[in-house]
Amino acid sequence: MTDTSDARPSVARRTVLVASGATAAALAVGAAATPEAPTTDTADAAPVAAAAVCTLTKEMTEGPYYLDGQYVRADVTEGKAGVPLKLTLTVVDDDTCVPLSNALVEIWHCDALGEYSGFVGNNGHSEPDDGTFLRGGVLTNASGVANITTVYPGWYRGRCIHIHVKVHTNVTLTSNGSFTGGQELHTGQLFINETITTAVAKVSPYSTNAVPRTTLAQDSIYDDGGAASGLLTLTALGSTTSAGYTGTLTLGVER
Repeated sequence: MTDTSDARPSVARRTVLVASGATAAALAVGAAATPEAPTTDTADAAPVAAAAVCTLTKEMTEGPYYLDGQYVRADVTEGKAGVPLKLTLTVVDDDTCVPLSNALVEIWHCDALGEYSGFVGNNGHSEPDDGTFLRGGVLTNASGVANITTVYPGWYRGRCIHIHVKVHTNVTLTSNGSFTGGQELHTGQLFINETITTAVAKVSPYSTNAVPRTTLAQDSIYDDGGAASGLLTLTALGSTTSAGYTGTLTLGVER
């Protein structure tokens, strides 16, 4: 199942202000994982300095597997097996670094076997498909933070492991737990360091995915731009790979 529309290059935009003082402290990211579990390589991690750089996060292709009207919810797993992944995504105005509250951060990605809900079978597996697993989003809080619980994505032919993300403002929440309307400020993808992915790929059910895995360096979308290109900072939740990770990133968006 090759994500053919993901073959377009990402759109590099612009880098903006350097934050200072309290804003810089709030936006600085990167924490060491516990020594027993794999963590981000130094070369791949965004540098942490006294003054964090507030950067416009690069736009990237939506891909062919987006579905409108997904649930507004903090946990998108729906019982899917996999290594736990707790995302903490902070949305800020790229010009001022001011956090955006009440922005809807929406994610979607494939499961451990490389299958997207609504499109199951494209990666060669047969499994129940309700069109909603590993899809959904939450509104940011007053600090611009969206916390979403999911599982570590798997992979399918032609793409490295990744998570799709959109940021919307002024959405209307519906009675069935979804959303409509609003303005789409950002469409991008989130990526993960290869050291951690290599460890996760050895754990069940990822180890049963026989499709050849494309690495981060081989991927046609990720441009080696670090955090500005969607590279998450991962921190281990325990002493084993199976215990899972937190993934953090600041998304700079243009209003």
